Amino acid sequence: MGRDDFRDPIRVRKALDAISELGIELSVMHVCGTHQDTLVRFGLEPLLKEVGVSVRQGPGCPVCVTTPEEVELAIVLARKGAIICTFGDMVKVPGRDSTLAGERSRGSDVRIVYSPSDSVAIAMENPDKEVVFLGIGFETTAPTTSALLLKEDLPTNLSILSYHRTVPEALSFIASSGEVRLDGLIEPGHVSMIIGEEPYRFLTDEYGIPQVIAGFEPLDLVMACFEIARMKAEGRTELVNHYSRAVRRDGNPSALAAMRKTFVKGDRRWRGFPVIEGSALDIAPEFSERDALRRFEEQLEPLEGVTFPEPEGCSCGEVLRGIVDPRECPLFGTACTPDDPVGPCMVSREGSCNILHRWGAPDL
Repeated sequence: MGRDDFRDPIRVRKALDAISELGIELSVMHVCGTHQDTLVRFGLEPLLKEVGVSVRQGPGCPVCVTTPEEVELAIVLARKGAIICTFGDMVKVPGRDSTLAGERSRGSDVRIVYSPSDSVAIAMENPDKEVVFLGIGFETTAPTTSALLLKEDLPTNLSILSYHRTVPEALSFIASSGEVRLDGLIEPGHVSMIIGEEPYRFLTDEYGIPQVIAGFEPLDLVMACFEIARMKAEGRTELVNHYSRAVRRDGNPSALAAMRKTFVKGDRRWRGFPVIEGSALDIAPEFSERDALRRFEEQLEPLEGVTFPEPEGCSCGEVLRGIVDPRECPLFGTACTPDDPVGPCMVSREGSCNILHRWGAPDL
């Protein structure tokens, strides 16, 4: 089928009717900003609720789960004269009492880049400056940072703050915590293109959660919900790949091999979560000269072990765990908007709050 077929309202309506005929009430979570955008932009959320399916976004926004203390590390380095290279969404994410955008307005050199390779050119153009690239994202973007680390003849003044995180470990925390009732998980297509199917299987085997790997078009998401509803109706618990047109069982072997060379698993706190074991992609010891945490250890030492609370009144942490809907946050759309965000879920275009505000937020 072509893209238009996956957006065909008649096909989508038939899939919704098929869910309705099963008579199943479902609580489903996805972990992907693009899935959330599709749900809201195409008006699927109320249609799914009409047929008994409630869908919430979990920690599917990498900018959103980056913690205030991690932002603060970059702010400290910017204040000390380093050139900070980052993707655009990160510049407005709050640290302790500032943002990278705020530091730029006060004279720090903070640059928005579109790929890690842009930071190489900046480092070559500024040989007398330290240049720090912020590695943000899940398994989707981690291979691009791996490619940077593996690049020959990198400028000696370029280093990386790796804030990369892995999705399956966060889902393990959600499944084991029991905070949210889950009848199924819709797994992210982009991440799955890299890691494949198998890293999710333990969620079905150990926790009995049906899972569907889905693409990003309206029919993809509705069919994922139908598959979960059908599994529940038939008493089955399986992991199903409904995005086989892009996701292979073993993922992308080349990308995975590059990640294994350049990263080691570590433990890391996520915004709204405690420390999640094995969820961090730390720079491997073989590339320690490129690890900004090691290169600037003395300058960053005052922040070691320090954590900062969420901005007062902000519900981003609860939104990321799927406990509350953004519309339940008292700041949503009033004190917190994309033009003047309080929390990262309103900053990032992959954040639930930003998506709802951008496309219009119907009542709960």
